[in-house]
Formats: sequence, structure tokens, C-alpha cells
Amino acid sequence: MKNLISVVGPTGIGKTRLAIDLAQYFNTEIISCDSRQFFKEMKIGTASPSEEELAEAPHHFIGNLSVEEYYSIGQYEEDALQKLTELFKDHDTVILVGGSMMYEKAVIEGLNDLPEADNENQEKLQAIMDQEGIEKLQAILKELDPEYFEVVDIHNHRRLLRAIDVIWQTGKKYSEHIAVSQDSRDFNVIRIGIEAPREELYDRINRRVDIMMEKGLLDEVKGLEKFKGLTALNTVGYAELFKYFDGEWDLDFAVSEIKKNSRRYAKRQLTWYRKADDIHYVQLGYSHQDFENLLQWINDSFRNK
Repeated sequence: MKNLISVVGPTGIGKTRLAIDLAQYFNTEIISCDSRQFFKEMKIGTASPSEEELAEAPHHFIGNLSVEEYYSIGQYEEDALQKLTELFKDHDTVILVGGSMMYEKAVIEGLNDLPEADNENQEKLQAIMDQEGIEKLQAILKELDPEYFEVVDIHNHRRLLRAIDVIWQTGKKYSEHIAVSQDSRDFNVIRIGIEAPREELYDRINRRVDIMMEKGLLDEVKGLEKFKGLTALNTVGYAELFKYFDGEWDLDFAVSEIKKNSRRYAKRQLTWYRKADDIHYVQLGYSHQDFENLLQWINDSFRNK
């Protein structure tokens, strides 16, 4: 039986480093399930692995698409499983890493057979959004499915439309649909999380945004201005700076909003992961000994599966 180690945790907690350390130990490759890092034009604002990090272990699904390409979670599930099958020919263990909760779920469990989008519902919801704003969609979803509302990216209108559409079509909460895992996978899955005191995590997130600005995030976003209507760019770090370029916000305020929205996203991720009982945690800033203990735990787990 082959093994998949999935490294999870909130944004900014150091998943990339741990994934590389594990990949080097197991002499294997890394599959990313960070849906924002798929886009090659968005390196800085998504904290994509650096050239040095990419050289430390082979990575897949990093910068493999252009923001102009539409890429669904269903396509990702198919592509990632195909890549896993390929990698398992040469490796007993592969590493999965990323904080996009639904994308990780797609790989380790499979997405449920949800109904196709209903055009009538979509048009109706689009009209509501055009007339009353995204806040109205947020309110509808919160009422219909408070559990999913807790973890969804509430600024991504496509996710809101999709969830409400499915609820209207099936009469069942979206969170119930996605809670049932589909066909079991033919590989073992071990989930490793990194945890830190919330204050420390928030400090890291704030600091990381400052570093992104130093690395040239402003220029990166400026170069993508013509694509600002695309879904890929309706995301933290980009949406806020477009408002600066539009003259709506000043730069300091835009940067503070990036920090605030990144912290909010981390909070949603923590809510999601807290519901799982199968994540083995290591502390942020783990020592050499902690890493040895983790490896021991992983190897024992593989033997017991």
C-alpha cells in the first residue's frame, strides 16, 4: 500500500518548509493543493515556494496555469490523482501540501457527486448579487447552512453561488454533501498539521505581508490589473491593492486590509481543521528532535495501517 502524507495548517505557518523536509527524508516529490499557487503570475502574493525551495524537492501544481485559464476543483482532483498514480510507480510515499481545504479533501477523499449548476438558480443568484451585493448572498448562505458559512471564503462569490444552488436543488445542506467521503482511496493518508499560539500566527502573517511588499507585490498586482475581473484575482493580496490602484484606498490602508483578511482566512482554516480528529500536530519552530519524533510517529503509523 502506498502512502500520502498531507501537510495542512493555516496560511503563513510554515507548511512549505515541513513538506520539503519530509520530501527530502522520504526522497520523494510534493503535490501542492494550494489553489492560489497554481497561477504563475501570482508568485509573490500567494507566497509560492521560492526558486531555492523548488530546487530542494520536485514540486507539482505550482505555477502550472495562467490566471486566464479556468480550472475547476473537479479538474484538479482528476489531475492530482493521475499525478499520484505516476509518482507512486517510483515512490512509496508522496507529500501533499497546501491550505486550500476543499482541494486537499478532493485528493484524500474525493468530491461528492454534486449536481451540475442549475442555470435558472445561477441567474437568479447573480441578479440578487447585482442588485443587493455579495452581502445578500452571504446572508442567504448563513441562514441555509451556518456550518458551511463558517469555513467558506465568503468573499468568493462563485463559492457562494455554488453552495446555495446545490442547497436549492437538493434540499440538503452543502456541508452535509461534502461531509460524506466518496470512494475510498487505494493509498494510506496521514495528515500532519503545524500549530502555533494564535498571536504568534497572526504576527507571522502580518510580517509575511510586509515581506511580500518588499519583494515587489505592488508591481506584481499592477501587472495583473487588466485581469482584475477574473476569479483567480478575486483573492486576498490582490483585491485590496486593486482598490488602491482605483484610488479607493490609500496604500497603508490597503496593506492593513491584506493583513486583516489574511488573518481572517487563517481563522477559517483553523475552524475547518479543528473539526478533524485525524491530524497529528507538530509545533511551529519544531526542533531536530521534534522532527525525529515526527518521523518515528509517521513510520509507526505506516506499519499499523
